[in-house]
Amino acid sequence: MKELVEVIAKSLVDNPDEVKVTQTEDDRSIVVELRVAPADMGKVIGKQGRIAKAIRAVVKAAAAGETKKVIVDIVQD
Repeated sequence: MKELVEVIAKSLVDNPDEVKVTQTEDDRSIVVELRVAPADMGKVIGKQGRIAKAIRAVVKAAAAGETKKVIVDIVQD
């Protein structure tokens, strides 16, 4: 999941070098945290959160075979 989010985010932003994706896992879920440059935050979220929803939908579809819930967090530093 980490690689998928990273590829999608790098294709959207102006500063792909500043894209950082971390993945943590526990018993029930996988949490993928996405960090981008402050200038690129709007590009990743999109108008009314449409891009963020689309990223989450793609990740959810990719994780359909997983038994764990996958959560994508867009984190602002």
